[in-house]
Amino acid sequence: MRVISGTYKGRLLQTVPNKLTRPTTDKVKESLFNRIGPFFNGGVCLDLFAGSGGLGIEALSRGIDHVIFVDQQRQAIEVIKNNLSQLNLTAHAEVYRNDAFRALKAVAKRNLTFNIIFLDPPYQKGFYQRLLQEIAKQNIADEQTVIVCEHEARESLPTRVETLEKVRTEKYGSTTAISLYRERKNLNE
Repeated sequence: MRVISGTYKGRLLQTVPNKLTRPTTDKVKESLFNRIGPFFNGGVCLDLFAGSGGLGIEALSRGIDHVIFVDQQRQAIEVIKNNLSQLNLTAHAEVYRNDAFRALKAVAKRNLTFNIIFLDPPYQKGFYQRLLQEIAKQNIADEQTVIVCEHEARESLPTRVETLEKVRTEKYGSTTAISLYRERKNLNE
């Protein structure tokens, strides 16, 4: 796995050496960032279910100022820290070993609003709806936030969850899809 573009383009990233983590492929990552960026003029990102940290690190490489990485696996946390250290990005990141729902409550207590939120939970867990509800409830997204849900291609995510509206879904082959959500407080927007 490597960084696709930006300051750290071409740099290799360590992956988590287990079958619990599924890294986002370079092709999907490149297409995703072309949709949501491709480059950023600062901002804050939340990378839930961060795995090796590839999506958050790609966002840093493309101009995001700060990323909060969250994963429950001890191995994943060590890999994220190693990848950040190798690229001298430790000062631009926070890394936490935590449950996603507890992490969402914790960042809400800090009154943070994110430019990008990456949701890439293990496939077949079926809790995107609950995650999106919690994001809306915790008020950590605004009209500028893009929420990125990576999921199985055969899974159809809801059109609307609370104040979050699905604005696009792209399928990548027969296994992976990405759905993008934005905050829409006004139903008539």
